[in-house]
Amino acid sequence: MNHRRLGASGLAVSEIAFGNWITHGAQVDDNTAFSCVHAALDTGITTFDTADVYSETRAESVLGQALKGVRREGIELCTKVYHPTGAGNNDKGLSRKHIMEACHASLNRLQTDYIDVYYAHRFDATVSLEETFLAFSDLVRQGKVLYVGVSEWTADQITNGAALARELRVPLVASQPQYSMLWRVIEAEVVHACEREGIGQVVWSPLAQGILSGKYAPEKPVPSGSRASSSAGSPFFNKLAGQWLRTEVLLAVSKLDSLAREAGLTLPQLAIAWVLQNPHISAAIIGASKPEQVQENVKASGVRLDSEMMREIDTILDGFIERDPAKTG
Repeated sequence: MNHRRLGASGLAVSEIAFGNWITHGAQVDDNTAFSCVHAALDTGITTFDTADVYSETRAESVLGQALKGVRREGIELCTKVYHPTGAGNNDKGLSRKHIMEACHASLNRLQTDYIDVYYAHRFDATVSLEETFLAFSDLVRQGKVLYVGVSEWTADQITNGAALARELRVPLVASQPQYSMLWRVIEAEVVHACEREGIGQVVWSPLAQGILSGKYAPEKPVPSGSRASSSAGSPFFNKLAGQWLRTEVLLAVSKLDSLAREAGLTLPQLAIAWVLQNPHISAAIIGASKPEQVQENVKASGVRLDSEMMREIDTILDGFIERDPAKTG
């Protein structure tokens, strides 16, 4: 497993991170979740990503239990705050009250004294940036948070946040956007804003909600139990996957599968390797519902794709790639 610096910070992260959105506390039982986490550790993954809202807070609890006994200094543990975690008026957003309470709750569920990277899961237009970053600043001073990140913020939001972070001496070092061969909306604006501010990209869904896994065949039913099936995943996830569950897109993806085999890779390995070719990427987050998926996908670490293959991928996917920066978030 290769490691990279997170933006301009001194923090090293594994270039493939393990995330537990949808899976832990929902799609798989706890023993399977523990096996996946241990497989990640065995393959050299040190960066683990979750959020308080995942599986209604259960995902954090499962991850905390799975990592119990692991040397804390040897891993990077990341979580997020913003989405509702309760029915109260203050159980959501980026107010000082919610950030403080949510952080303490996450620390308890994760069974840890500190969070390596604490993300603002979305931008909160109802709360001033100053209130939000003052809360982050206090958590950093208290040693409960080491670094701060944002997820699915626009370039302008990131620029404004970074200016305030500098003023308050908050180490804002990470952006967590969606990014894949098919979804490239960060390239036009977000990447450039982050490079100016020394912020690295830790991207989610490098397999485009599983579309680039090869499991969805053209003109065939969605496999039962898959993340895009009606019986699995959240409505939000299904909406994301649904935008690509079209015959013409799946036919193009099948061509990528042939290209991957020629390179001695699986399609998921090719998709993850493609993401990691981009110099603005610090890490790509993978999920898994069984340990074998972790073991297979981490083989993308260290793979180099030549320029000809990168051009061929663009040619195959031409017409299906989303690049509109307005769709950030």
